[in-house]
Amino acid sequence: MLASQILLWIAVLVLGTLVAALARQVGILHERIAPAGALTLHQKLTTGDAAPVMELPTLSGETIAIGGQRAARSQLIFFVSPDCPVCKSLLPVFKSAARAESDWLDVVLASDGDEPAQRRMSLAQQLAGIPFVLSEDLGRAFGVSKLPYAVLIDEAGRVASLGLVNSREHLESLFEAKERGVASLQDYLAARSKDVTNG
Repeated sequence: MLASQILLWIAVLVLGTLVAALARQVGILHERIAPAGALTLHQKLTTGDAAPVMELPTLSGETIAIGGQRAARSQLIFFVSPDCPVCKSLLPVFKSAARAESDWLDVVLASDGDEPAQRRMSLAQQLAGIPFVLSEDLGRAFGVSKLPYAVLIDEAGRVASLGLVNSREHLESLFEAKERGVASLQDYLAARSKDVTNG
C-alpha cells in the first residue's frame, strides 16, 4: 500500500514536470511566430498608388468624399456585408478602432447590394454616426473580391495599406504598416529577417 502511494506521487511529480516543460516549449514557439497582418490579395491597387476619388451618398442621405487629399487625416474604408458572419463579428472591433484612432482617422463602411438588409445590419450593429455607403463601383475600384476587406488611405490620398481583415490584429496591422511605411507587416518582417541574415 505504501509502495503504491509512493509510486503514485512519483508519477504525479513526473507528469507535472512534463507539463511545465511542454508549457515552456509552447511559449517559446509562440514567441517565434511572427504577427499575422492583413492578407494582401492580388488586387488592382497596391501601396503607394493614388486611391480612386469618388463622391458617394451614404445611407443617411449625406454625401461623402472617398480618397483625395485630406488635411492631416487618413481614411479607412471597411468593406462589409450583412451575409458575412466575420464582418458582423468585426464591426465592434471596427467601432472601437474608429474611436481609439479618431484623432487622425476618418472611417467609412462600404457595401453593395440590398439596401434594406444593409439598413437592418446598421441598426442591429448600432452603426449610427458612421458613414455607410452602398456602391458596387467603389468595391470594383479597389479590387475587393473577399470580405471583410479594408483599405487605409493616407493624408495625400494614396493607399497606405490594404487587405483582408479577419481579426483585430489584421485591422491594427493596417495602421502599423502605414506607420512603418511598408505595404504589409509580412513585407516588414521579411525585410527585417533579410537584414538579419545579411548583417
